[in-house]
Parts: sequence; structure tokens; C-alpha cells
Amino acid sequence: MKKFYVLLIAFSAFALTTNAQQIADNTIGIRFGANDGFGTEFSYQRKLSSNNRLEVDLGIRGNKDYNAFKVTGLYQWVWQLENKFNWYAGFGGGLGNWKDKVLDNSNTSIFASGVIGVEYNFDIPLLISLDFRPEVGFSNYYDGFQSDIGIALRYQF
Repeated sequence: MKKFYVLLIAFSAFALTTNAQQIADNTIGIRFGANDGFGTEFSYQRKLSSNNRLEVDLGIRGNKDYNAFKVTGLYQWVWQLENKFNWYAGFGGGLGNWKDKVLDNSNTSIFASGVIGVEYNFDIPLLISLDFRPEVGFSNYYDGFQSDIGIALRYQF
């Protein structure tokens, strides 16, 4: 039984040291994504604890049928994959306004969102990430399931 406890303590200490990573206190940058069109978001991340952060994105979207303006907030957990690679997952939501170009009307909606992605921390204060965001909208125009794949470049400070 003593060996079990010693092994458990050793394993826990190893797990805690391998999960330690450095995430920046703040990042600011731009995220390019697409869900049925092209979009650009200005992105800000704030570190909340050693492995949690808050991300706020302000973006525009559009294609030949619509233009959209979105504000998204996401709470994220960050885990180290290897060396300078991290992966993250989280949830959140947002508010958006969609303007239909064909019908010439607009609609404001709320949506719930998730996120899962991978990021790389360069030796310089630059972070690059690739993520997938499933979203569920609650309005006449932006309803049901949508998905968004994006790549982001952020300055860390």
C-alpha cells in the first residue's frame, strides 16, 4: 500500500510539472475565419489563471448574400502539448447583427459558441493559432448550427 501512495504522489508531481505552461498575460491580434463567407475579427485574450483565459473578438463577416457584425466572448482552458505547442478548448457566446443583401433587412441575434484549437508560441512575442468554433444561433436569420474555422496571429504582452 505504501508503494501505491508513493507512486501516486510521484505521478501527480510529474503530471503537474508536465502540464505547466506559460501563457501570455495579454494578447491582441487578428483572426481570419469563414463560416459560409469570409470574416475578420480583432481579437483580445486576457490570462485569468495559469491555464485559463478569456478571449473577446469583434468581427465582420460577409458573402454575396449577407453582411454581419459579431461580438464573441469565450472562456478557455489551455494545456501544453509539446514544447511551444498548446491546445485549448472552451465555451462562450455572443451577439451579432446580420443584414440580408437580397431581402434588404437586418436581424440581431444571440448565439452560443464552443472552441477547440492548437497554438504555437514563437520565441518572439508572436502567437499563431488554428481553431474550430461550432456555433448555435437563436434568430430568424442566424439560427441552428454553424461552424467556423479560423487562423489567428496575435502579439503577446
